[in-house]
Order: sequence, then C-alpha cells, then structure tokens
Amino acid sequence: MKKPELLVTPTCIQDIELLAQAGADAVLIGEERFGLRLAGEFKKDDLKKAIEISHQHQMKAYVAVNAIFHNDKIDELKDYIQFVNESGADAIVFGDPAVLMTVREVAPNMKLHWSTETTATNWYTCNYWGRKGAKRAVLARELNMDEIVEIKENAEVEIEVQVHGMTAMFQSRRPLIGNYFEFQGKKMEIKNSTKEEMLFLHDKERDNKYPIFEDSHGTHIMSPGDICIIDDLEELIDAEIDSFKIDGILKSSDYIIQMTKLYRKAIDLCIEDRDQYEDLKEQLVAEIKAIQPVNRPLDTGFFYKETVY
Repeated sequence: MKKPELLVTPTCIQDIELLAQAGADAVLIGEERFGLRLAGEFKKDDLKKAIEISHQHQMKAYVAVNAIFHNDKIDELKDYIQFVNESGADAIVFGDPAVLMTVREVAPNMKLHWSTETTATNWYTCNYWGRKGAKRAVLARELNMDEIVEIKENAEVEIEVQVHGMTAMFQSRRPLIGNYFEFQGKKMEIKNSTKEEMLFLHDKERDNKYPIFEDSHGTHIMSPGDICIIDDLEELIDAEIDSFKIDGILKSSDYIIQMTKLYRKAIDLCIEDRDQYEDLKEQLVAEIKAIQPVNRPLDTGFFYKETVY
C-alpha cells in the first residue's frame, strides 16, 4: 500500500530538524512577499539553509510562490525563482500563471505544484494544469471525501489534501481591519485577544471567532476551527492520496511538532496495522485535544458535507 507524504509547514529554521525527527517527509516554506499565509517567514538566507537542512534529513523542501503577481513584480519574480532553483528546492507551489511562465523561462526543470486554494475542485482542471507543467494539484478544502476519491481516481497528477489545521475563508487585497474597528457595534466586530496576540472577527449569531490578520497581500480571514481527521485516514490512504498536509499557520512550533508526531504514528499504523489503528483512534484524538488551543475547536471540515449542486 502506498504511504502518503506527510507535508508540514514550519515556523522557523529551528523547526526543520525537529520536524524531520517527528516524522515529516516534506516542508513548505517561503517568504511573505511571494507566498500566501505561511506558518513562518523564510528570507533568502533562511530559505537556502532550510532547504539544505531538509535534504540532510532526507526531507523534501517546497517553496510557496503562490501569491498573485502584478506586472510590477514580474522582474522580481524572475530573480526569486532563479534563486529558489539554485538553492535546490524540490518544487514550487504556485497559483498565478505568471509563475508558470516564469519557471518555464528561468527554471524549466523545476517541479510545480498547482495550488489556488479554492478552484482545484475537479480532476479535469487538475489534469489541465498537469498538461501545462504541474506535477501536483493541491485540492480545495471545500471538497468532501467522495469528491476527493473521485478526483484521485481520474487524476494524472499527484494529489495533496489538507488533513489538519485552519483554512483560509476569505482574502481581500484591501486593508480591512481598520475599517472594521470603525464599525464596532455592528453584527460583526473585531475583538482583540491579548492572550493569543491576534485579532478575531466575532460572529455573535454563530458564536464563531475567525482569526483575521493583514500582511502585504491584504486581509486574510481564517476558519473558526481546525480540521482534524487523524481518526479517519483510512479512505484517503486506500485511495492512495499522494500527500497529507498539516497547516501550522498561527500555531506554535511545539504544537506543529506534536501534530507531526501524532499523524506520523496514525499514518504508519493505518498502513501497517489497521486493527491497531482502529483501537488507538480515540487515544490519538484525545492527545490532540489535550494540546489544542481553547479557542480552536476541532472539526472534520468539508470531508463529510453533502454537496448541493
């Protein structure tokens, strides 16, 4: 049975070796100027060193270049992709076709992973970008289990699925947080959490708190809970999904490392001893709940939602 890659997002260079020891097979790193919603910032020197450390521990290092690029950034994009290529990255994660065209020009042998957050929803589109040069498609989080399995059955590219962590719900190029502060008292308001040192968009009607932050790409609103399907990996493994992702954005290094250890154990058991995996499911979930932030409830995302057409 094929063992899926365990892909993790580190927060800093110090995480790389620890994640390798915890059982990660690959890391996703990058610089905010070129990548969206990264768990940590890796400037050029750190990026190069992170790739070297990853390879020393037989891990792959993927670089996120999945921002939206306007014309004024194209020349800068060329230089960055050349640098990433020379640094030995195993693949570039992209969404904007400008990255695809630039890679063709300056790094034609670089592997590409197509990731647009929301539009990878069917196998035909995944295969289209495969014909354009992508080796992998990162599926949208809004797909259920049946849809994921169907895509994998018909895909001509590798398929990556997020199995743990928060997801992006909304992005605007505009800096919206200041505007929200001006409209306090409305149904939706910004609440400042000093404990977590971040902002939350509070929906009183649903009693949900959505993490919200701004960076050079605008405003990002994240899901009110974290996906967690550590106790339900069988169908994805049996479907031979190529990569399982743990997204560590807005989480601590310790949390990400612990999640990596637990998912490594779960994946190995599910493949090597399915009965033991079944017996330990509840224990694995309990261990996650024990270290889960109190303001981040766990759920199964869209994996078991019914699709309405």
